[in-house]
Amino acid sequence: MKVSIFGAGYVGLSFAACLAEAGHEVLCADADPARIEGLKRGLMPLHEPELETLVASGIAAGSLRFTADERAACEHGDVLFIVVNTPADAQGRVDLRHVIAVAAAIGRHRDRDALVVCKSTAPVGTAAQVESVLGGELSQRGARHRVAVAVNPEFLREGSAVRDCRQPDRVVIGSADPWAIELLTRLYAPFIRDPQRQLLVMDRRSAELTKYAANAMLATRISFMNEMARVAEHVGADIEMVRRGIGADRRIGPGFLQAGAGYGGSCLAKDVRALTRMAERDGHALRILSAVEAVNDEQKGRLFELMTHHFEGRIAGKTVALWGLAFKPDTDDMRDAPSLVLLERLLAAGARVQAHDPAAMANARAIIGERDGLRWCATAPEALQGADVLALVTEWPVFRETGLAQIARELRMPAIFDGRNLYDAAQVEAAGIAYYGIGRGRAVPR
Repeated sequence: MKVSIFGAGYVGLSFAACLAEAGHEVLCADADPARIEGLKRGLMPLHEPELETLVASGIAAGSLRFTADERAACEHGDVLFIVVNTPADAQGRVDLRHVIAVAAAIGRHRDRDALVVCKSTAPVGTAAQVESVLGGELSQRGARHRVAVAVNPEFLREGSAVRDCRQPDRVVIGSADPWAIELLTRLYAPFIRDPQRQLLVMDRRSAELTKYAANAMLATRISFMNEMARVAEHVGADIEMVRRGIGADRRIGPGFLQAGAGYGGSCLAKDVRALTRMAERDGHALRILSAVEAVNDEQKGRLFELMTHHFEGRIAGKTVALWGLAFKPDTDDMRDAPSLVLLERLLAAGARVQAHDPAAMANARAIIGERDGLRWCATAPEALQGADVLALVTEWPVFRETGLAQIARELRMPAIFDGRNLYDAAQVEAAGIAYYGIGRGRAVPR
């Protein structure tokens, strides 16, 4: 099947590469000519495991091509996916300009029947807007061919987008059009082993809300566990044991129960805010999600609170090795990253920071810039040199390669502030290092 994908971000690019691998003929378009030229030469605009190899294979096989020509993309596909960015402001208002621009372009250039699929995360009712824009453009030039609009939300996780695309938990199709449903069912056939369980067909508005509801639930689980971590700290319990205990319950399950320094990234925070705003616009207050957001905002400051407690308020002049800048491992995404909150508070308090991340250094520097008291380090061991304490914010597996004995030797006032509960507290303390985790049963301030 011929497929056009508008948007070469981590979702669009991962999806395009996986469709090409499955045998479809994919043309991926983006409004950024520099990004497209780089992709044609095999240069990746983002860090995502397996993606570079998959893109190179698709280019070599001729099944994956890239273009900045919107007309070419509009004319190519039997199915055209809109996978462009939908940024939101601090109040949750979602900017749909890129989505509407693609819809208008398809309406201007399309010269035959087509299925247009909204895959970008967008408020309920966006597909209807896309349909209206398409219809207006087609009508203006007197076009008579059929263009259907469906919704197909993405559920890819940064850091495992390729795997999630190849082996989806479910594929949601929002459409009442049998032709659209049949086309999308055929498109996804290589990825679906159990259609009765994995393929979910529903109306467009339900499909749009499903994406928001899924991310809101995941965010709720994380914030709930961070609330429980506060309880654990004050009653002498270990939140890791609690996590295992409740995760073994089949009604609950183990996913997204890790207490930590707060969630970040391009999806959870943005979608919680957007869903809350959608409800408020209709006169409904989502009290649970408001609390979820408030808990997460507070949790991002937890490591700084622990350091302030450890140093009895005298943090100025201390040097902190900061391991991990990206919001999660296996990505270079810095959007809403908890590390940004910690870094800013440390610098404002007069501390010095020596920061390292295996993939996100360039993106972090672009956001933060060069600052007094901040040193960018090429490796994790370099960040330890001359530091007083260590703060771990992102649980990259490579950090385990630096042993506790080396950490104890390098740090001048050995202490680890473990924002992801990566370490075993007893082992850390046996190495002569003070340990502060999240909800690990230590007595800490309220």
